[in-house]
Amino acid sequence: MMRVGIRKRKTRALLRRIAVIAVVLLIAVIPAIPIWLMYGWIISQSFSGRVILGILPSKLTIENWRFLWSPITMGEKEYPNIWPITLNTLFLALGVAGLVVLVSSLSGYALSRMDFKGRTGMMQFIIALHAFPSVILLIALFVILNKLGLYGKGFMTLVGIILIKAGLEIPMATWIIKGFFDSIPWDLEWAALVDGCSRWRAWRSIILPLVLPGIGAVSIFSFLSGWSEFLLVFTYVAQEEYYTLPVMIYHMIGEFIHIDWGMLAALGLFYAIPTIIFFSVSQKVLLKIYVGGVKG
Repeated sequence: MMRVGIRKRKTRALLRRIAVIAVVLLIAVIPAIPIWLMYGWIISQSFSGRVILGILPSKLTIENWRFLWSPITMGEKEYPNIWPITLNTLFLALGVAGLVVLVSSLSGYALSRMDFKGRTGMMQFIIALHAFPSVILLIALFVILNKLGLYGKGFMTLVGIILIKAGLEIPMATWIIKGFFDSIPWDLEWAALVDGCSRWRAWRSIILPLVLPGIGAVSIFSFLSGWSEFLLVFTYVAQEEYYTLPVMIYHMIGEFIHIDWGMLAALGLFYAIPTIIFFSVSQKVLLKIYVGGVKG
């Protein structure tokens, strides 16, 4: 009887474990099915003349990637060469990332290490800034760009968009970096100051290397934010040669009658490749960090 009771308890425990695993798999897998189907379609459509049942490729070809070596045409519309557009997008993303990392690493250190009047109110204001969508600032930002002479000036308009986008990203990046500075003991900095380092030298040589995971996270997020920026470029850039990839893809989708779905899918995959590479390379760094510092 005792053996039968033990066997029943083991069976119940096994069934409960199987049920838990099944529920977890259902919760994790079912929401991901549309996403995987979307990726399956875009990859299949990129390398085939047509797809069967939505994701099965047929007539494999690289003709859909012709935008890499020839002008893009849909119907009677000819779009700018893809490589200058890609460079515009890369310039925007790198500019935003560089400016955000520079300013947030300095301001995050100041908020973490320096006690000054209004410090708490400033940190609360940083959080409050993200309660408002950036779309409500479009008219005000247009007036500012126009007053500065950066509207309708091609390359300089992209510079203005970098300043705007970085300004929108810096508050939260500063808050994140501050958490990493908070996790570093004061003793390290005091020891550097006692040894004769200036505050600047201590920050640059002692403190900054210890928060590299946080700087890496902020740079990744700000780069991806700049890479995927659509609204500001769509609103303020008038010349086609200064479009970025999101805006160009949007205008190509607008050619609904003459749209080439194979080339559009290939262009979408081309646009997503840097993001995929970024996450593949940086996922180990991202898994080791959280907003308050570095995991042990």
